[in-house]
Amino acid sequence: MKIRGRVKEKLKKLKFHRVKTWQLLLLLLPLFFVDATLLRLNHIRMTELRDAVMVADEAGDDAKTSEALEELKNYVYNNMVINVVDDNGAQRVTFGTGPFYLEHTYIRAANKAIEEAEANLKSDANPNGNIYQKASDTCRTQAIANGWTWSDAGYINCMVTETSKYPAAEEIQDKITASLPSTELYRKNYASPVWAPSLAGFFVLMTIVIIVVIFIRAIIWVVLRLSLLFI
Repeated sequence: MKIRGRVKEKLKKLKFHRVKTWQLLLLLLPLFFVDATLLRLNHIRMTELRDAVMVADEAGDDAKTSEALEELKNYVYNNMVINVVDDNGAQRVTFGTGPFYLEHTYIRAANKAIEEAEANLKSDANPNGNIYQKASDTCRTQAIANGWTWSDAGYINCMVTETSKYPAAEEIQDKITASLPSTELYRKNYASPVWAPSLAGFFVLMTIVIIVVIFIRAIIWVVLRLSLLFI
């Protein structure tokens, strides 16, 4: 009987603790709202910084692109940023920016590499003479007549057709292809920490602590209740 009385006393102490369990449960509701709001604001800020990177990239300003990238990276590394990204058609949650590409910066770098490769090829000696120059002379006439630019499909097809007439055409194409920079150099994906010492981080930590306290109290309550059955 004494043991049973002690168990009941412990249940009473647990139930009438200064901070009740039901009060903790009520406190979780506004905490969840605050957590969601702060994490949402973090995501919005990350999106704004990432958009600034894309704008600088499209504008062709390499200095501003680098500056915007650095600002984005520093923000993501020091804040909790939850993001939903597309993974081969499926949506998944990740911490950070998710992958994005500096498309215009890559195109500029690729065009520059192609121009340098073509300039080198023009000075190459081969049994058929300067293949690229011959193709360019032929296609330039057609381009003027048809109003093509160097990036138009008609001009490109003409160049491919003309260079393919020579045995060294495949070697030329290999040299141009080999000069292109890797796309991975222009693929960015900054990961944020799962927890960071920021306003959102401290509120999330507070929420987790309260959930753990409620869970522990629930376990203790169940154990004490079960113990009464066997006394």
